[in-house]
Amino acid sequence: MGEKSNLLRHPWPKYDAALAKEDEVEIAVQLNGKVRVRMLVSADATENALKEQIPNDEKVRVLLEGKQVVKVIAVPGKLVNIVVK
Repeated sequence: MGEKSNLLRHPWPKYDAALAKEDEVEIAVQLNGKVRVRMLVSADATENALKEQIPNDEKVRVLLEGKQVVKVIAVPGKLVNIVVK
C-alpha cells in the first residue's frame, strides 16, 4: 500500500505507570465489621489520614451518633473499620 517501513520492525509501545495510576480509590467503611458506607478517597491517603478523615465524614458521623468509638482500624486503599459500643 505504499508503506516504506515494515510494521514488524517498529518498537513495542512504551508503558507509563504514572499515567495508569488512579487518583482516587473506593474504600469500604465498616461499623463493627459490617459495611455501611463506600466512599472515594485519595489513592495515596495514609493510615493516619484515613483515621482522621473518615469519622468526620457526614454519612459516617450520622452512623456514629450516640455511640462511643473504641477503635479505628484503617487499611490504606482497602477499608476503614470503626469499632463502637
